[in-house]
Amino acid sequence: MNLHKILKIVAALLGLAGIIFLVMVISKGDTAIQSAAADGDSAILDPMLYVTYFIFGLTILLVLIFVLQNLFTNTGSLKSTLIGVGAFAAVLVISYVASSGSDAGDYLYNGAPATEGEAHMVGAGLVAFYILIVGAAVAMLLSGIKKITK
Repeated sequence: MNLHKILKIVAALLGLAGIIFLVMVISKGDTAIQSAAADGDSAILDPMLYVTYFIFGLTILLVLIFVLQNLFTNTGSLKSTLIGVGAFAAVLVISYVASSGSDAGDYLYNGAPATEGEAHMVGAGLVAFYILIVGAAVAMLLSGIKKITK
């Protein structure tokens, strides 16, 4: 039995479990779930959440396995992947250096004023987001211009 057939069987079983748990949740009704959640009881939703966590973990594991397998069997893609990872790391470093965290006390985090480190990391995330958005827009623009001029 090959891996593809095994994965199809696992997917079918997980899909069936998800459907069964969905029917159980729907049969309980919204009011029963909300009143149980208000009392701190999540037993109605727990089985469906466990299936979801398992599927998510399995997906992440399989993606990592197949990506790493492809990277090391296709060395041409390894070089371009490392360039992409390096460029992303450079954007993160530039963002961290460019942000200051000087407005730390202006914002609340969990009811307390944000520390300088928290403000610095949030600022770095925002700067990285802006750099990546501009980069994506420029790439789309250049791609469109290239297609038009061909």
